[in-house]
Amino acid sequence: MNKKDLFDKFMAFTASVHRVTHELTKDVKLELNTVTPVQYSILEYIAVSQPVTPSQVSDCQHMSMPNTSRELKKLSEKNLIEKFSDTKDRRKQYIRLSKDGEIMMNKAFKCTEIQFLNRIQNRSEEDLEDINRALDTLHTKLFY
Repeated sequence: MNKKDLFDKFMAFTASVHRVTHELTKDVKLELNTVTPVQYSILEYIAVSQPVTPSQVSDCQHMSMPNTSRELKKLSEKNLIEKFSDTKDRRKQYIRLSKDGEIMMNKAFKCTEIQFLNRIQNRSEEDLEDINRALDTLHTKLFY
């Protein structure tokens, strides 16, 4: 297999993922007008990866540490996240969603789920099985 062609296909695929993700979540972001798009992105990352460190948030969101700290502080002031220390190393801080943050993100994910189900509603059982296998393959072989 030509690895350059594989890379080109991967880049086209990731661009499509970003486009579809935007389509599936754009109504959610408007509904959650209490947070900015950057804050929503941070909350989404925390929701699927928690607990996380500030540096992990910074790295994943492509933000400087000062900007990350500022946004995390705002989210904490809105009672959407909470910080806690590592039990073995008190200097190490972790972040997780607070109860309010969990409620907000559960609502957001439910809205996204509805959009996703609408998108796949006319797919055959065979198509759904293919999609499921493809997602499993990508998850175990590329996005581990």
